[in-house]
Amino acid sequence: MPDRITWDFAEMLSKASARDLFMLKLLELAETNKDIVYICADGAPKGSKQDEFRKRYPEQFIEVGIAEPNAIGIAAGLALCGKIPFVNAFGPFLSVRATDQIHTDMAYNDVPVRVIGTHGGLTSGGGPTHYTVCDYAIMRSIPNMTMVAPADANQCVKLIEASLTYPGPMYIRVARGEEPLVYSTDDYDYRIGKAIIAKEGSDATIVGAGIGVYNGLVAAQRLEKEGISVRVIDMHTIKPLDTETLEKAARETGLIITVEDHNIIGGLGAAVAEAVLESGIPCKFKRLGIPDVFAELGDPEDLYAYYGYDGAGICAQIKKML
Repeated sequence: MPDRITWDFAEMLSKASARDLFMLKLLELAETNKDIVYICADGAPKGSKQDEFRKRYPEQFIEVGIAEPNAIGIAAGLALCGKIPFVNAFGPFLSVRATDQIHTDMAYNDVPVRVIGTHGGLTSGGGPTHYTVCDYAIMRSIPNMTMVAPADANQCVKLIEASLTYPGPMYIRVARGEEPLVYSTDDYDYRIGKAIIAKEGSDATIVGAGIGVYNGLVAAQRLEKEGISVRVIDMHTIKPLDTETLEKAARETGLIITVEDHNIIGGLGAAVAEAVLESGIPCKFKRLGIPDVFAELGDPEDLYAYYGYDGAGICAQIKKML
């Protein structure tokens, strides 16, 4: 049952870095799967796990420097030759600077390149030029593309494993550093394109992706103490969207709030709104995330609160709508 695999969010129990764990998984997989090629853009400093990959598998490693479009072009060519390329670079530059190559070299050719954009959302702390706030919108609008934002580091490992046999191009978004673990065990079913009910509830539904799942669970547990039952959906795959789970939530709870570390225009909230509206199911609805602004400079947790999509902000919005 989903309720049994979530932490008690009254206190922070554990954090982990998806950037670290996906590299450990790639190091493990590349030992036996020689088709895996790791390509990075200015991202293999001495002593890092990327540097370890370079030393252990030099024939499966390519560093392109600060040239994200080149990384995508090389990866697409390798994929056309039967390889399984994983491209890793800063998300703000992959999702904007390399969009042409992702669109034309990757998606148009429908090749199995896995692009991993780090520093997702506001997690870089580097200001508007280094925030990744439009990747959901861009990637989900490109034909053939799959767009995924794991809820935590352990789920990112599950995604990397699942991606090896998943068809077509894929964009994976992770944070810059450590984030709270959502699941207290990895003993749960994970499928690309299938949402996870992280917590059951009947009065309202929170649909989150990435850190939005954790913030949603914080809010749900607080509201539970006030007698408000809130369902939390881990919508880790933004495209293809699990419309069946969304329609069930709209029908059974009648209220949906989406939570995303992304511009609310074109992102997870827009995707969910499209699905619910087209279903014809009457439902109260609200998008929480970054408004249509260049976000302020600051630590991500402070900015989540500033823009109203931390646990407290979500609680306040649900109580207002109820």
